[in-house]
Formats: sequence, C-alpha cells, structure tokens
Amino acid sequence: MAPHQSPARSAQPRRTVLSGARIARPSGTVDGGRITVEGTRISEIRSRDRDAGGPPPSGAPERDTEVIDLPGHLVVPGFVDLHVHGGGGGSFSSADPEECLRAIDTHRRHGTTSMTASTVTGTLDDLARQAGVLAELVQQGDLAGIHFEGPFISPGRCGAHQPELLRDPDPAAVRTLIDAAHGTARMMTVAPELPGGLESVRLLADAGIIAAIGHTDATYDATREAIDAGASVATHLFNAMPGLGHRAPGPVTALLEDERITVELINDGTHLHPAVLQLAFRSAGADRVAFITDAMGAAGMSDGRYPLGPMQVEVTDGVARISEGPTAGSIAGSTLTLDRAFKRAVTIDGLSVDQAVEVLSAVPARLLGIDDRTGGLAAGKDADLVVLDAAYDLVGVMRQGEWLVRPGKG
Repeated sequence: MAPHQSPARSAQPRRTVLSGARIARPSGTVDGGRITVEGTRISEIRSRDRDAGGPPPSGAPERDTEVIDLPGHLVVPGFVDLHVHGGGGGSFSSADPEECLRAIDTHRRHGTTSMTASTVTGTLDDLARQAGVLAELVQQGDLAGIHFEGPFISPGRCGAHQPELLRDPDPAAVRTLIDAAHGTARMMTVAPELPGGLESVRLLADAGIIAAIGHTDATYDATREAIDAGASVATHLFNAMPGLGHRAPGPVTALLEDERITVELINDGTHLHPAVLQLAFRSAGADRVAFITDAMGAAGMSDGRYPLGPMQVEVTDGVARISEGPTAGSIAGSTLTLDRAFKRAVTIDGLSVDQAVEVLSAVPARLLGIDDRTGGLAAGKDADLVVLDAAYDLVGVMRQGEWLVRPGKG
C-alpha cells in the first residue's frame, strides 16, 4: 500500500439487502426491518415490509443484489469517536501515515466508521508535522478531523502528557497549530484558567473549531467564563480535573449544568465508576453525552509496552499507565474500542439501545457537523452500520457500503 493511501475497496454487489434484523433508527428501534444499500449509501429502510421512508429501490438487476438474513441481530449506526489517539499498535502522534492507517483500520473493524485523530502534547514543531500528515488523511476521507489534546493544559492535571512540553495557550501558538492543520482542525483542548486561555477559547470558537475544556484546574466561575467565551465540550469529564466539592463545585458542576456543553465520558470501567457515569448521564441527558475511547496504540492489541507520543506506556490487564518519569503510574488513555463501549453501555451502564446509539453515534456526529451523512440509519445517508448479535457482540461492520467485517465470516 502506498503512503497516504487507503486500502482499495473490494468489489461488491451494487445492492445489498439486510433483512430480518432489529434496526436502531432515529425514531426508535424497530423489529423485523429491512435495509437496502446501493453503492455507498442507504437507499431504503423498511419496517416489517412496510415502507419506513426514503426513495424506492432503483431497480438494480437481481443478479447484482446480495440478501443477508439477520434474524436475532441488531443493526446500529456506525460509531463516531471524538477522541482517539491510536490503536492496533499505531499512534496518530507518529507522523507515519502507515501507522495512522493501521490505527484507523483497527477501530473501523471494531465499529468506529468515523473518528477524529487526537494528538498528545509535543513541541509545536512536532505537532505541526503530525498535523500535516493527519490533514492529508482527513482530506482523503479517512478521518473526520484533528483534535489537539495539549500542549495548552494545566501542569497540575497533565495526566499522560509530558509536563516539560506543556505551555500556556498563547493565541499565536494556538493559531500556529490551526494553520498547520490546513482547515482540518476540529477540536482543541484548553485549560482556560491559564494565561491566554479565554482569548484562545474565543479564537477557536470564532474559527469554527470546538474549544474543549479539559486537563484543567479551573474553578466553577472560571469554567463558566470559558463557556460564555465559546467552549462547548468537556474533555473526558471527571478525569484530569478537580472533583466535585460541595463548597467548591469546580469545573464538573459548571460543565454538567450548562446546556451548551457536550460531555465526553470514557465508559471502560477504569476511568469512571458506573455510578458516576450514571450521575453524569442523568444530569446532562443523552443528547449532551458522547462516549469516547481515548484509546492509545494498545487498543485491539495484547498487554505490553507501547509509545504514547514521547512517553512509554505499560499495559497490564488492559489498563494503560505511564511507565516512567514524573507522571509514572498515571492512567494513559485506554485500550477501549467502541463496540465494547456499546455492549457495556447496554449491559452494565444501564442505557437502552436507543440511548447507546445517541451517545455513540448521533451526538458525536452532530457535534462534528457530519450528521447529514452519518451517525444514524436513514435513507440517503452513508451506509455506515454495525451488526451486533443477541449478546451485543460485533459480527459485522459496513462503511460506505463496503463490508469491513462481514456477518458470519468475521
């Protein structure tokens, strides 16, 4: 495979029909449904052989149609990940396009059909070089954008970011990264209490880039100021920020209570206790929650030692921690994939299928501005979908009409 080039699409029938499954539609989950895919898009969805909207089939010859019967299965929209650093042994901080494509392919095969690539704190030169590679992958349709997580974050809440590389969010430095992304920057995490923080939040909002509050020691009042300045996302709420206090409510309260904020949550069982996740979910509601992986290179891989930006991470029993230096022992992202996040959501976290679809597909797609083509199952949208069995385990993934994991074949 040539550098900066996606895998070639395999030859497939012009029309694919998925029959007999439960279908998670925007209006609710229906039984015994039928989805028709023509080319890269969904052309029709029927519920129990009754037209559920969309144009009629185009009349492709029967020999060009593949019918796949899926009784006992659930079809949901392809997952959308706002915040992922790597997978399959690859990292988006590597500036190696082959390594980036390996990470993309790993998450696609776990149901994530759209994702933004998250970087890790580095020098401005290193981040600009990474952004140049990632921008090409965005432009060719492999990524939905770039998320800069650092270097404009609090030294006291740096987590898995190298402390000596952190810097205040000087608007000129922020602009340097925006320019390096060539129009593909979609989100930047900022600690708004740092010098230049509020000005940088305004700059990002004015540029149409999501200003996310995270890795922060901001007070309740400082967080509210940042929201008023244009911040609209909470980077992995609860993690890398002060806890909720009854006299010092801190950023968590401000972020949960404001309807302008979408909160990221990592539901891997390590970052958040299920009761805390439920508290956030009840406070914000499904339309303001996006489940993310925050995954690093070990996602989809076995335990071992992996790079995360300029640092080394040790993964033991699926939990990633910094292995050396002043932040040794800190949780270093996750090894989560969104198919596991979906199953956990409906079997452990207490969410319904419709709620899980909202937080894993619809909300992040809407936030990224790509909900006109993905994030839900509807006629006219891209054929991005995931097939789950009765135990909510992934058995199929289709992206833009192409099977990446074919039901029944793995």
